[in-house]
Amino acid sequence: MPKALCLISLVASILVVVLFGADAILGMAGMADVAPMGYASLLMDIAFSVFGLILVFLSFTTYREQRR
Repeated sequence: MPKALCLISLVASILVVVLFGADAILGMAGMADVAPMGYASLLMDIAFSVFGLILVFLSFTTYREQRR
């Protein structure tokens, strides 16, 4: 069960990074109308992308420890 929870959190955090990263990239490229959240705030996009990357790292290292 702990392995499954690590994998679920890994997938969820990757989705967060992709969603907010795409919003930031599309918004800065001038395509705010197709950005997932309408490019509401660059600071929010960057912060959630960084926190998502931290969660990816933590989930991966925890999963790696569970495999042993």
